[in-house]
Amino acid sequence: MQFWKRLIPAGLAAALLFSLPGCSGGDTPASPAAGSDAPSGEVVRIATKPMTEQYILGEMLGLLIEQAGYPVEITKGVGGGTNNIHPAMESGEFDLYPEYTSSGWVLVLDHQAEGVDDEAMFTQLQQEYEEQFGMTWVGMYGFNNTFTIAVRGDVAQEYGLETTSDLAAVAGELTFGGNPDYLERADGFPLLCETYGLDFQNVVDIDIGLKYQALASGDIDVTNAFTTDAQLANPDTNLVTLEDDKHLQVNYFCSTVVRLDALERFPGLEDVLMQMDGILTDQEMAALNYQVEVEGLDEQDVARDFLIQKGLLEA
Repeated sequence: MQFWKRLIPAGLAAALLFSLPGCSGGDTPASPAAGSDAPSGEVVRIATKPMTEQYILGEMLGLLIEQAGYPVEITKGVGGGTNNIHPAMESGEFDLYPEYTSSGWVLVLDHQAEGVDDEAMFTQLQQEYEEQFGMTWVGMYGFNNTFTIAVRGDVAQEYGLETTSDLAAVAGELTFGGNPDYLERADGFPLLCETYGLDFQNVVDIDIGLKYQALASGDIDVTNAFTTDAQLANPDTNLVTLEDDKHLQVNYFCSTVVRLDALERFPGLEDVLMQMDGILTDQEMAALNYQVEVEGLDEQDVARDFLIQKGLLEA
């Protein structure tokens, strides 16, 4: 039986992190299925960040672990993301959670992300997490949730835009709309323009939730996006994402961070987590986000259907 708790994403989340009760399946965790070796009453505790993508991934992990015979408790939407989940992992409040490579590299290990080979980064993440925190990273889901530049399809077709470098010759005729955080942060819009030599005709600041609407209405031509944004999978939205041909953006590949003692307490858990290795493309993750955010489907149902489709979960 799967239990869950949804934490509020506000400032109180950190204070409430360890005190919120509330399991949807009752007060007593289910016992491990026959054949599992976990101590009676032990539950695999999963945390997720406050975003649709993480809710879906948390459900995938939970479903696979339950199928292996272990009960699961999911704490959804931990406010502060990495900054609050990692200390809770250290203290043993959680056993595992989905994390992004550059987030762990920068926010936890305090390294610079630029210029690091992805494979070398992952190997060092595993090594340093084991040495410093008694944790490791298991598998890579396959998708990369990083910054990208999205352009209206008609604009991309008119000017033959495929790469971000292609924008340089025509930016003077286009309007860029971005959320204030991206426009102001040094590694955001200013660095984008500097790297690619972009000088837009107009630059407008627009709420993050309204960017795609502004693109569809023609109020803006170009915006910043994430590669797994739900709207990029919207069949009614004609958008093109441009290749980052100068490799400006660092990569945020998703993986599972897990405590080493959890791997010991739950035999076979590492093999279960490895089932997530390579199962998702950017486009597939965006499509799953779209099903939840736009079509209003339940994240657990979306996760279950996807795993069944991939042959990883029994129907």
